[in-house]
Amino acid sequence: MMEYLAFFAVTISIFLFMEIVTWCTHRYVMHGFLWYLHEDHHQPRYNGIFEKNDIFFVIFAVPSIMFFYYGLEPLLNYKFFIGLGILFYGIAYFLVHDVIIHRRFSWFTNIRSPYLKGLRKGHKVHHKHLGKEDGECFGMLYVPLKYFQDYYKK
Repeated sequence: MMEYLAFFAVTISIFLFMEIVTWCTHRYVMHGFLWYLHEDHHQPRYNGIFEKNDIFFVIFAVPSIMFFYYGLEPLLNYKFFIGLGILFYGIAYFLVHDVIIHRRFSWFTNIRSPYLKGLRKGHKVHHKHLGKEDGECFGMLYVPLKYFQDYYKK
């Protein structure tokens, strides 16, 4: 039983840690030396389904797949659950960033959650900068509290 709790703790810890990884990657890699892959994400929408920026989904999937693979031998081990935490974060990222924030898919059109509205507002502030400089709000599940103030006023 303790082993299952440890595996659950590893999965949740990695999920939370991925927000830090995402912030750092977004700030220093996507808005840094790989800007050429991320730049189209900051431009007005075009008619294509995919952006060059979508390659980051593949980049983040590789470690998850590797942890799954190496986490199966000799028996199911902690590496598998690291991969699971990365996968769960990837799913959350897709749903929050691409579906709810950017509305690339019209699955959730009537969002009333103050938390999700605050995330969306923070991300829109991030996108007001069309260049790689002067950015703010690089996280995905966490943005500064000031973006939630409009939704939590008494």
